[in-house]
Amino acid sequence: MANNSMVESRHPWKAWVYLAPALVLLLVFTVWPIINTVRMAFLENYSGLKAAGGAHFRFGIGNFKKVLEYKRFLQCMKNTVIICFLTVPISTMLALLISVALNSIKWFQKFLQTVFFLPYVTNSIAIGMVFAAMFNIVGSFYGTENELIVTAGIINNVIEFFGGHAVNWINYGSTYAANITVMVIYIVWNALPFKILILLGGLQSVNKQYYDAAKVDGTSRRRIFTRITVPLLSPMIAYVVITGFIGGFKEYTSIVGIFGENMGPADDKGRLNTMVGFIYDSLSTNSQGRASAAALILFGLILIVTILQLWVSKKKVHY
Repeated sequence: MANNSMVESRHPWKAWVYLAPALVLLLVFTVWPIINTVRMAFLENYSGLKAAGGAHFRFGIGNFKKVLEYKRFLQCMKNTVIICFLTVPISTMLALLISVALNSIKWFQKFLQTVFFLPYVTNSIAIGMVFAAMFNIVGSFYGTENELIVTAGIINNVIEFFGGHAVNWINYGSTYAANITVMVIYIVWNALPFKILILLGGLQSVNKQYYDAAKVDGTSRRRIFTRITVPLLSPMIAYVVITGFIGGFKEYTSIVGIFGENMGPADDKGRLNTMVGFIYDSLSTNSQGRASAAALILFGLILIVTILQLWVSKKKVHY
C-alpha cells in the first residue's frame, strides 16, 4: 500500500505537462468561443468591425429581441422543428428494421454494411447535389416533329412509369410540402448509416439465449421483435434518437446541397432556411451579436428537447 501511494504521488506535474497541449487547444477552440458567444449575445448590436474600431456596446437583451422580431425567424424555427420531428422517428424506425434484417443475413452482411455506410463518409453537399439532380425538372426541348418534350427528371420519370404524374419538387413554383418531402427523404437517407451501425452493434451483443428460448416457445417474429429486440436495444435506440434530434436541430448543409445558398426555390428564397442558416446569415452581415443570440436560443431549444428525452428514457429504457 505504501509503495502504491508513493508511486501515485510521485511527479504528478508530469501528467499535467502531457495534458497541457490538449487542454490549451480545448480552452482556445472550445471553452473561449462558448464564453465569447455568451458575451456577444448580451452586447446589443454587437459587430466585430465596430468593436475593432473602438465602439462600445450596451449590455442587455436587445439582440434576443431582434432575433425574435425578425420576420423569417419563426419560419426558420418551424422548418427546423418539422425536419427534426419528421426525420428522426422515420430514420430510427428504418434503421432498426434494416439492422434486424442485416443481423439475420450472415453471408452477405459485410458487403451490405459497407453499402449502407457509404453515405456517412461522403460529402453532404455532394450528395445533396446528386439528390437535387434526381428531383430536378431538367427542362424542355422540341422533338423531331416540332413537338414540345419535357424532361421531368429521374424521380418524375419513375413516377410516370408507374402511372403517376410528374411533381414539381424543388423548382420555381414548387410547393412547401414538395420541398419538405425532398428534404425528409434526403436527410433520412443520410442519417441511416450511423444509426444502422449503432443498432447493428447492439444487436450483435445481445445474448442469443433469449431468441433461442423464444423459438422453443413458438413465439412469433413480431412478438420477438417487440418483446425482446426493442427492449434490449432500448439504450441504443435512446442514444440514436437523442443524437438524431441534436443533429436535426443543426441541419443546414443538406438544404444548401439541394437548394443552394438560396435555401429554397427561386421564387421564395429562404423558404427552407433553418436556425443554423439564420445564424450564418447574421454572420455574413457582420451581426455577431444577433448570431450569438440565435445560437443561444438554439442551444436552449436543444437542451430542453434533450432533457425531455432523457426524462422519458429513464422510464422506457431497460439497461
